[in-house]
Amino acid sequence: MPTTGTRARPEDGARGGADGATPGRTPEVLVLLCSVAAAAATVAQPFVLGRTLDLLLHDGTDVGAAAGRWLALSAALLVGELLLDSLTSLFTGRCNAAWTASVRSRAYGGLLRAVPDRARSWTPGDVGTRLTLNAADAGGAPAARAALVASAFTPVGALVALAVVDVWVAACVLAGLPALALVLRAFARDTGASVAAYQNTQSEIASRLLEALEGAATIAAAGTVARERARVLAPLTRLAAQGRRMWALHGRALARSGVLVPLLTLAATAVGGLRLASGALSVGELLAVFRYAQLTAGVGSAASLLGAVVRGREARNRTLALARVPALVHGTRRLPPGGAGELELRGVRVVRDGRQVLRADGVRVPGGATAAVVGRSGAGKSVLAAVAGRLADPDEGHVLLDGVRLDRLTREALRTEVAYAFERPALGEGTVAEAVATGPRQVSPEQVREACRAAGADGFVRRLPGGYHTPLPAAPLSGGEHQRLGLARAFAHAGRLLIMDDATSSLDTATEHEVDRALRRSVRPGTRLVVAHRPSVAARSDLVIWLEDGEVRAVAPHRELWDLAAYRAVFAADGTAAGASPRSTTSRSEPEGARP
Repeated sequence: MPTTGTRARPEDGARGGADGATPGRTPEVLVLLCSVAAAAATVAQPFVLGRTLDLLLHDGTDVGAAAGRWLALSAALLVGELLLDSLTSLFTGRCNAAWTASVRSRAYGGLLRAVPDRARSWTPGDVGTRLTLNAADAGGAPAARAALVASAFTPVGALVALAVVDVWVAACVLAGLPALALVLRAFARDTGASVAAYQNTQSEIASRLLEALEGAATIAAAGTVARERARVLAPLTRLAAQGRRMWALHGRALARSGVLVPLLTLAATAVGGLRLASGALSVGELLAVFRYAQLTAGVGSAASLLGAVVRGREARNRTLALARVPALVHGTRRLPPGGAGELELRGVRVVRDGRQVLRADGVRVPGGATAAVVGRSGAGKSVLAAVAGRLADPDEGHVLLDGVRLDRLTREALRTEVAYAFERPALGEGTVAEAVATGPRQVSPEQVREACRAAGADGFVRRLPGGYHTPLPAAPLSGGEHQRLGLARAFAHAGRLLIMDDATSSLDTATEHEVDRALRRSVRPGTRLVVAHRPSVAARSDLVIWLEDGEVRAVAPHRELWDLAAYRAVFAADGTAAGASPRSTTSRSEPEGARP
């Protein structure tokens, strides 16, 4: 029956930082408070200036002193507004940085926790775009949202103040505000779809560029530079059109508000002038009316902030999609002490995109045995290797190690007892010794050196400028040397089960044979599952798991299967002579009888 090991955990998408922590609302609240305080100063200024002007237009000693006090208050409001704007900028920068780091960390953490097969649905270029450009846009959304809320305080406050000064002018301005609201509503509706399309095209270009960089040598050798350039840059035309549409929407919103704002201001000034002529308003109050009409109609300037909020929302959804990738859910059990590492696959079935890629039932590898997994390309070898060590869960069935289902083990028990070696290991950026020592077990420097000797890496490591203390970025490693360091790390952390997924593909036959001998003699005893392409590897194994079109065709020793032409054809398809006998596939430096 289907397993539940790949359920997404709700908390994965709700937490950020290295351990899921988020900056909280404090940075956003600080931006909001400073913005609202600056808006309050802006709203108060027209009234104070109008009052000052009225006092200055009257004669008298007492009036002059009062005018001086109001003038000082106007200057204080101006200075306060400048200081508050500076604080708003400071807190906005901090808020953007904190939220960008949080969103990026949550997405990165979710990606690392994800089931590898599920994470591969995103290309490296797409992931890079989400973690850089999109994360930055998403990080700017909280501050933009706070500024947008604060921006509403200015027109609302100005409208209230305008009603206090003269209700008729306020009614004139209020009548024009619905038109501005419709402009902003249309802008928000159309911008969301445009931003999403623009961000998707950015990711497409980044993905194509990374593909070209990875295959740069092939492209240069084939003379297809012009074709690749055209392929990488093909989406630019679409990106340009999407960018023009975004700017057109933004410009249309600004243009419409740019027409409505002067009209509203003009209408308010006209009504105010009539009220001045009738004696209902003073000159200073007319100045305040004119300024308040401008501030109230300035609701249209919120289009830029609204665009930033919409862009940040779309970017946040794209970035945090990485945090919602289904992750492995671990159990609470541990393996029985003293187990030999018996591996068993019961009713295992794996489906990808509606197609069965692996079916294995009743496959058993005795504890301490070495099993080679063979098959043509696409037969399901790597899928079996992933399922056997629970890098992925099967859609049906169970995998057991020493009688315990892998999906019921704790994370610590699983990763301590199941080690992997890959074709292209990720070693990080520390020193060589740190790369080998990194893992679930505590590994001493001597154990690091022993593992490197077993992997055939000790010789070239000692020749590096700093030996085992050489930083990896400064170590000129070949593909085979890089692979041997990955093997060394797997050997250093080997437990009951060691799975080698094409981990010796870059090694020559002689080196591979020496690594195999060292694996048997120098590495912690346990069960070995080896994805093999060479008949010599299969011949040295105790068992062969022969896959064909995602099905286990046979589980038997290599010498028994070699009589079958279809089995020999598997190695011929990989470039190995099909006519070789079991004896000839064994290294000449070791008699056949020495094989276990």
